[in-house]
Amino acid sequence: MPKTSARVFPWSSLWLASLATLVVQSVLSSSYSSSSSSTYQRPAAGGKRPGFMERTLILLDVNTRSPIRVLNDNFLSLQLDPSIIKDGWLDFLSSKRLVTLARGLSPAFLRFGGKRTDFLQFNNQKNLAKFRGPGPDYYLKNYEDDIVRSDIALDKQKGCKLANHPDIMLELQREKAATTQLVLLKEQLSNIYSNITITARSLDKLYNFADCAGLHLILGLNSLHRNPDNSWNTSSTLSLLKYSAGKKYNISWELGNEPNTYRSMVGRAVNSTQLAQDYTKLRTLLQSVRYYHRAHLYGPNAGRPRKNAILLLDGFMKNAGSVVDAVTWQHYYMDGRVNKVEDFLKTRLLDTLTEQINKVTKVVNTHTPDKKVWLGGLGPAWAGGINNLSDTYAASFLWANTLGMAAVQGIDVVLRHSFFDYGYTHLVDQHFNPLPDYWFSLVFKRLVGPRVLAVRVAGLQRKPQPGRVIRDKLRIYAHCTSYYNHNYVRGSITIYIINLHRSRKKIKLAGTLRNKTVHQYLLQPYGTDGLKAKYVQLNGERLLMVDNETFPELKPKTLRAGRTIAMPPMTIGFYVIKNINAYACRR
Repeated sequence: MPKTSARVFPWSSLWLASLATLVVQSVLSSSYSSSSSSTYQRPAAGGKRPGFMERTLILLDVNTRSPIRVLNDNFLSLQLDPSIIKDGWLDFLSSKRLVTLARGLSPAFLRFGGKRTDFLQFNNQKNLAKFRGPGPDYYLKNYEDDIVRSDIALDKQKGCKLANHPDIMLELQREKAATTQLVLLKEQLSNIYSNITITARSLDKLYNFADCAGLHLILGLNSLHRNPDNSWNTSSTLSLLKYSAGKKYNISWELGNEPNTYRSMVGRAVNSTQLAQDYTKLRTLLQSVRYYHRAHLYGPNAGRPRKNAILLLDGFMKNAGSVVDAVTWQHYYMDGRVNKVEDFLKTRLLDTLTEQINKVTKVVNTHTPDKKVWLGGLGPAWAGGINNLSDTYAASFLWANTLGMAAVQGIDVVLRHSFFDYGYTHLVDQHFNPLPDYWFSLVFKRLVGPRVLAVRVAGLQRKPQPGRVIRDKLRIYAHCTSYYNHNYVRGSITIYIINLHRSRKKIKLAGTLRNKTVHQYLLQPYGTDGLKAKYVQLNGERLLMVDNETFPELKPKTLRAGRTIAMPPMTIGFYVIKNINAYACRR
């Protein structure tokens, strides 16, 4: 477990020689120092050799007096890539099933952005056929007519505009999207991108989806629309703002995507000084449009914090740190060339996020110490991910650990790329079926609240050799249970555990958690594919949507008071400690 997520006991060698109940209770009831660090000790010489029980038992307690962090209620949030305009999936955001799945993860932000943010052009008109991309040639005319008829029917609806699209229509769209995805992938690998037009009709559909699902839309604006002197051209943005304000769309904004990569993308660099001026200009522009004079602005959405990105972020924060409401940056764990499950399970890979967070927060705190930091784009793999890997259960370990690490280190919001469609890092596939990361996210949303608690763990560890770092394969995080979950009273605690070991681990709740009733939500792969499964079971029951508007019941398994938690190998589990009346969680 990462050092930042644990508080560890200063155990004596006598305790290591015995697990006598009286001694354990005495030690666990003692006070803990918030500055303590992990220690590794051998049993006393001549002591009794630890048996199986002693070698597998881990003692777990949580500080229930006060939270170490309080995060945004929208901590787990979502992202949609602008490529959905080009491949046609934007026209299907009105799907009743897709809206239901998005609503399951609310409240959340929905960031509409990605690599193609800086190639978006707004056109204030309704004629969508003129701007549509290629489709299946034989069926193109009928397909286009179906889209138009669907739009006409939606326009007649009041409130949320929802549709049940015919299977043949969806099948044609999947064919069209498969062809377009090859073009999009070629663009990404070559770093040569074509422009995308977002029409008024497209924006209406996007906002309808977000609004119906209970998501707050964050719209990315094109930062590469430049004047000859390299200053930002605001003409398209002003037209977009006026249209959105006229429709009274409640939108937050950001400008550009990974500005540190512009030179390699288009051969034109935007330095930190110019970027700061652009954000200041955008803030002034928002204030000039009455409906958006108090709208939130986020940025600069820098790339992974390597040398160039850190230099850009430092200069931006120095000149425009006060302009943005939260600082955003992106992190991807690996490129698209990995080809085996083991790549997703390496603890060294999981720990890279802590290093990146430390780099970003150091820069931010230097200039604006109280500014919130968001992980504005997060995915298991770059370049759209890897089919049958980044969309399987194996990738859930990265996602679960990201949320735990980010919460402990005070990242206020994590935006997952992507909710739907783009590549193989999405939560929902093109048949509108939830993938393993979606089910994990749903359970997380139901059970985990924004108050983060300090975890205190004690167990037998091997002694590290000089110069060698022991990276924990058992990772434990704790939060107050979500206040939105009415099955649990305020004061309950949710613990989630990631077991990367290839063996079962036993965890004994101790201290304030001892002898409390526990509800278990254990997520395991379903089927014969093991970690490469695309289906998930909860406490042995396969998770499937009942219909387009109904989620399966997330039934907990009750563990009697005092029972040891047995975590199966390579699994993720949530454990709600009921009726503990934790002081940190009552307020």
